[in-house]
Amino acid sequence: MKNFELYINGQWESASGGRDTIVNPANGDSVGSVGVANADDVLKALKSAKAAQVSWRRLPNKQRADLIRAFSDKIKEHREEIAQTIVAEQGKLLKVARFEVDVTSSFLEYAAGWARHIEGDIVPSDNPNEQLLINKVPKGVVVAITAWNFPLALAGRKIGPALVAGNAVVLKPTPAAPLSSLMLCDLAKEAGLPDGILNMVTGGVEAGVALVESPLTNMVSMTGSTPTGQAIARSAAKNLTHVQLELGGKAPCIVFADADLDKAVAGALHSRFDNYGQVCTCNERMYVEEEIYDEFMSRFHTEVAKLKVGDPSEEDTDLGPLTEANVVTNLEKLIAESVADGARITAGGGRPEGAAFEKGHFFEATILEDVTQEMSIVHEELFGPVLPVIRFSGFEQAMAYANDCKFGLAAIVFTTDISKIMRLTDELEFGEIYINRGHGELHQGFHNGLKLSGTGGEDGRYGIEQYLEKKTTYLRY
Repeated sequence: MKNFELYINGQWESASGGRDTIVNPANGDSVGSVGVANADDVLKALKSAKAAQVSWRRLPNKQRADLIRAFSDKIKEHREEIAQTIVAEQGKLLKVARFEVDVTSSFLEYAAGWARHIEGDIVPSDNPNEQLLINKVPKGVVVAITAWNFPLALAGRKIGPALVAGNAVVLKPTPAAPLSSLMLCDLAKEAGLPDGILNMVTGGVEAGVALVESPLTNMVSMTGSTPTGQAIARSAAKNLTHVQLELGGKAPCIVFADADLDKAVAGALHSRFDNYGQVCTCNERMYVEEEIYDEFMSRFHTEVAKLKVGDPSEEDTDLGPLTEANVVTNLEKLIAESVADGARITAGGGRPEGAAFEKGHFFEATILEDVTQEMSIVHEELFGPVLPVIRFSGFEQAMAYANDCKFGLAAIVFTTDISKIMRLTDELEFGEIYINRGHGELHQGFHNGLKLSGTGGEDGRYGIEQYLEKKTTYLRY
């Protein structure tokens, strides 16, 4: 059991709004509790961040980076304890939870590496004896809001670049799985981060609204659902606060007839069932060219049949519980609607049977065939281990089907035709395109959503830029 309060100005403080219990999605057991912040608690955290940021921004970039690296090292020291907490609160496979801790550390290390590369410009003037100096400076106070599918890694993804750029952070962890993020607070202090530079407040809508609408907030970086992101954008508009939103996805996975089928099967499988389908860049709808449809699907079914649903702490488990019960209910609803409209369930189809699954949010690896482009299951985000499959004929139809979507985060394509590759990189309306591999971004890339998948983007040099303002000085001498 892990029980946490709010972390403000380097201290644990009791919340004013009561407590929330955190439940293990595999069995319904309580694994801890957190305080529920109200608007007064939020204001205190924001004031702490604003005061601390003044001296933090004055530190040389390298000194900030050294402290961030020390923070990363502390996380590595507690890898197993943090990973076990992720399993208990979020239901992630233990081996994947360990990987998530490693990724969190590497997010911080990558950000620290940018300390010597935050560079401005000197621009010639039209006037004699004058130069234009363009400096990049911190935003100020950054509010970070995370989602439950990767609760720790998403925190590291935001904390690292925000801090190295000279900002202070108030993090609101996901209410569904906040414990692992809160474990970072003591580690940050042990690493030597100054009090007030990293604050965490837990809670629901009241805390979120107070964070986003406060005039003390200079930037909001949020990962989560599109409706929540839209609400944040509306609230942030009151103060014209900069928002960076990484929202929903409905990634198409397109398999052309010329694809390497071994790579395509492996990539499509990983991209659908990784983290039980709870990834915004997951293969949410698969399009297979008709010439190879039967052969590809035969191979794909063989691999899907090997997936084991079970206890996430066991090494041979492939699919553990979904984090939230309402996702299971939504999957059942969409499957039923699709079958009523003519789709066929060719694998899985529902909750697994047995005493081991009665108290958890489990769902079988499911494939739906004879799906048509018009069905709701092709357009609504699933966020679970269910895959609708559609036949297509030719490049143009593949592009039309893929782009027929309100989301624009990621697309996955398998083809060995360089002409197709060059065309689709231009024609696909998605911020991230994976060709001849499964999904999974790298730190040095740019994780950027189009359409209703977000705004701003994260990672790489362009992600660091989100946390910086530009100031121009006209210097006459």
